[in-house]
Amino acid sequence: MPQDVGERTAWTFNQCGILELTRTWGAEEDAGFKYHDGNAQPQGLGHICFSVPGLAAAINWFDTNEVTYVKRPEQGKMRNVAFIKDHDGHWIEIVQANLLEQLGQP
Repeated sequence: MPQDVGERTAWTFNQCGILELTRTWGAEEDAGFKYHDGNAQPQGLGHICFSVPGLAAAINWFDTNEVTYVKRPEQGKMRNVAFIKDHDGHWIEIVQANLLEQLGQP
């Protein structure tokens, strides 16, 4: 793992990963059950993140397919990081690892 903060950030987001999606069995029979997106109060797990090989190509695809943004990569303090919403309103972070060396640095 690189010692330099920027290099380590890019290295971290370039690792292979596994995303496990689980189902809450029996929830469909509980009239009071509802999913929480993690971003509304009370806040909890807020989002998942996917590292893509080409952020510009991903943004082009999102724009073409009218995906809803929380934040575009050129907006705010976190440049080269996008947040989109899935059809249920859950946030998904989209990054390109080699563009993140300055993330979180002044």
